[in-house]
Amino acid sequence: MLEQHVLEDIQKLQSICEQEEHIELKLNFDMLRSRKQNEVNDFFHYEDNQLVGFIGLYGFGNTVEICGMVAPSYRRKRIFSKLFSQALHICKKRGYTEILLNAPGDSVSGREFLKQIPCSFTFSEYQMKWTQKELEDDNPFVTLRSSQSDTDMKMEIQVDVECFGMSLTEAAAYYEQTKTEEQQNHFIVEYNSQAVGKLRVSYDKSEAWIYGFGILPSYQKLGIGKAALKQVVLKQLRLGYDIFLEVEAKNKRALQLYETCGFNSYHVQDYYVYSL
Repeated sequence: MLEQHVLEDIQKLQSICEQEEHIELKLNFDMLRSRKQNEVNDFFHYEDNQLVGFIGLYGFGNTVEICGMVAPSYRRKRIFSKLFSQALHICKKRGYTEILLNAPGDSVSGREFLKQIPCSFTFSEYQMKWTQKELEDDNPFVTLRSSQSDTDMKMEIQVDVECFGMSLTEAAAYYEQTKTEEQQNHFIVEYNSQAVGKLRVSYDKSEAWIYGFGILPSYQKLGIGKAALKQVVLKQLRLGYDIFLEVEAKNKRALQLYETCGFNSYHVQDYYVYSL
């Protein structure tokens, strides 16, 4: 687990970098707060007792995401390249089969670095915020309930396999990882009292973030996803949270479900596959 002063150093550097380029970095603080002891996932560069460079690894089964930053006044000194080399060494040592590089869509410095390494664009992830819109819980056949760890584990893993292309091994490892993270709730989507999907909500101060939302393919196009999304939004509104979500999309048509429920995209994170 990272010490509190280290987390604060990362947040301070993040704020400097975001203000410089008017971007939003995805540093997964829920995972940073839950790091395992004696497992190296984070790489730091300090100068004059100030954190000026950082890279974090975020593993999901056989896939790992890499995201990092360098203070604007310390760029062009190969700090990020050195940290990236250290991170790659760990990735290869652990045998990850897919390495994803994450950069804000509007980051000029990120694009410049990506041009220098062997990688290719794979998809975009949209960060969306709910805005005021009249919603009704109008589908009595769809219900949302809390996930029971033992009885619902197979369903959560199945959704990650069928909806997000994970292997069984990857989905099982991801399930175990997310269950250890703090300040979040896991939900099962039911249709006619049968489990058909899942999602989780992570809380950060006044914000509620929706992740991992998926409906089994055999139950899609029945309005289940829209009804479940309405229910989780209404639930978080009653609790007083601002509501956000992240959704992977290869084209903007995939965002229509969320837009019809009142979500608008405000940041895009681009993902690139590193060529091993």
